[in-house]
This record gives sequence, C-alpha cells and structure tokens, in this order.
Amino acid sequence: MRRVILLGSTGSVGTQALDVVRTNPDLFEVVGLTAGTNAKQLAEQAAEFGVSDTALGADGAVALIERVEADVIVNGITGSVGLAPTLAALRTGALLALANKESLIVGGDLVKREASEGQIISVDSEHSAITQALRSGTPDEVRRLVLTASGGPFRGRTRAELEGVTPEQALAHPTWNMGRVITTNSATLVNKALEVIEAHLLFDVPLDRIEVTVHPQSIVHSMVEFIDGSTIAQASPPDMRLPLALGMHWPARVPGAGAPLDWSTASDWHFEPVDHETFPAIELAKHAAGLGGTHPAVFNAANEVAVDAFHDGQIGFLDIVEAARAAVEAHEGFELTLEGVLEAETWARAHAAERLS
Repeated sequence: MRRVILLGSTGSVGTQALDVVRTNPDLFEVVGLTAGTNAKQLAEQAAEFGVSDTALGADGAVALIERVEADVIVNGITGSVGLAPTLAALRTGALLALANKESLIVGGDLVKREASEGQIISVDSEHSAITQALRSGTPDEVRRLVLTASGGPFRGRTRAELEGVTPEQALAHPTWNMGRVITTNSATLVNKALEVIEAHLLFDVPLDRIEVTVHPQSIVHSMVEFIDGSTIAQASPPDMRLPLALGMHWPARVPGAGAPLDWSTASDWHFEPVDHETFPAIELAKHAAGLGGTHPAVFNAANEVAVDAFHDGQIGFLDIVEAARAAVEAHEGFELTLEGVLEAETWARAHAAERLS
C-alpha cells in the first residue's frame, strides 16, 4: 500500500489520479490533498477518501508535504507556482510523480540537483511513453527522442489563417480535456515546446536529438529511436489514468489502468512534420533552453501573461509566442536559485505586460 499526497487534486490531473486510487484501494492510500482555491471540492474529496490533511495554495502544499509522510507525491499543480512544492517533495525522498512540467522547466538544474536518481517519474503521457520505451536499451544506445503532438485545433492552417483565431476556437482541443492555459498552449504548440525542454532535462538527451512529429490520433504517445535503426513506440488510447497509475506505482504496472487498443477494428495512424513557420514555439523553446539559466523560466512566464492577454481580448493568437520570444531575447539571465527564478519570472511578466499594453 503506497501512501499518496496529491497536489492539485481538484484539477484535471488531480481528479484522474483520484480515479486511479478509487479503482485500486488495495494499492494506494491518499494521506494528503491540496488545491489552489476550490475549498468546497477539496473538502468533498477529503471526505470521500478519508483524508484529514488538506491545504490550499502553493505555500499550503509545501507545509503539508513537510508534515505528512508519503511514499509518492503527485504534483498536478498548474504553472510555475508548482516549483516550490516540487523542491519540497524531492527533499522528502518520496517518489515524485510529476505532472507540473513548469516546475522542472523553470527550475532546470535546480530541480535536478535536489533529485536522487530515478526519483522523478513524469506522468505526462509523452514522457511516460519515453520512460517506458527507454527500457528497451541502454542510454548510449539512444539516437533520439521523438515526441508526438496532436497538432491541436489548428493543425494544417497557415500563419495567415490564424490571425483571426478566437479564444473559444483555441480552447476546442480535439483530443484532451484540460484547463485554459494548457489547452491554449496546446493550440500554439507551446505545451509541446515545454515538453521538449522537459525531455531534455529528464532524460539528459541533447536538444538537437529531440524531435516532434504531429500525430493527430494521439495513440502513439512518443518514441525512442535507437542507434541500430529500431524505433520503440508506446501506444494506447488517450487516457491520462494510464501514465498516472504507472507513475504512482512505478516501476510496476497497475492492471486495468487504461483500456487497451482494439486490434479487431481497422484504424489509421497518421504522422506529419511540424510546420515550424506557422508554429515557432518549439524552436523558440530550444533556443531558450540552449541559453540556459533562467531563460526557460522567462519563456514560460511571458507566455502565461500573453495567454491571459489573448483570452482578455487584448492581443491576437499569433502575438502569444511573439511575446515570449521578445522576453527571451531581452533577458540577460539571473542566478539559478529559487529566488533567482522568481525574480526572472517577475521580470518576464512585467516585460510581457508592458509590451502587450
């Protein structure tokens, strides 16, 4: 029986993680729950799972982590506010099932310095797929990582066709049901850009050996290409409960965590290259990660400000990534500490807000 702390329990990742617990009461016991602001739903979850330790906000999450003993901590918080809880979780020595990609991206080597080998297991479907595929070879046998992207709601459109995109259109994701920021990031491919940085940090693979291919069916979740020409892919119907279950019970699989593919029914899987001219976020993210230090934090923070501005009707869809680009190019870098990351984010938000106003 693994004791689980779930951070961000009322969000999309959190509610699906509780689904995993609900169907596997013999494997998991929830000992702590945190949410951002939804106190009512948090209380309902605590009552259902018999949890006495709960908290609101990132500071509350850190305090809960420090006082409640757990075997697994699932970080399902959205945004870079999840960095401090990630660092606190790592300091406990518990397994960190990480859905909060922003904390790794903005924290970079700061997070890696706190982590023991194998302590972080990503529960993003793409990185979970890579983790599974990497079992097929040794690190020196890996040629490259290939992340798959659904392409979002605007796959196949030209840059000119995206000029009049509305917030409602950007939120109409064809595959996944996610929050406003993540769904918009999927439409701009910023979400995939962040996942490229995350893969670089998680698996110690150089940025020039990480590629993205568009796969609208979202059945193949990512692939690893080995030096002998073999490519190992992980495939399953799109369901976050499978990578969540694997991350929470790592390295063992949880029976029935997700439905298997139906091989008795004909289906087509389609792959195509990313149109980097229309969707420049991935190349920009690689540039920011290559600059290192606090540049990825600036990329992420400026993007968050731009996403809010887009939904508030202040800017157009194409302006989102351009705001992030401007911040990355103007940033001179701060010391890579928790305080330095927070300072860089504050600078980036101010830079983006001034530019967009």
